[in-house]
Amino acid sequence: MEFRNTGGSPARSGTVTFATHIIGALGIDWATITTSQPLPAPVDARSTRSKTYTVCVESWRVPLGMHVETQDVSAVWE
Repeated sequence: MEFRNTGGSPARSGTVTFATHIIGALGIDWATITTSQPLPAPVDARSTRSKTYTVCVESWRVPLGMHVETQDVSAVWE
């Protein structure tokens, strides 16, 4: 992911939250699992920083024929 600080001061910390959906074989959204990780801080003013995250879901939550999709991501700078 790419994080861009468009403000005039450095972002010193923050959290990124992922909403991973468990999708059934017929396309029904059975559950949403949220996980949070720290943002790649600090990010200087008017600069960009990238980071790769691994989102894990317990195997028992995804029975045969179902799949996972991380559909929503939000970030909060502090």
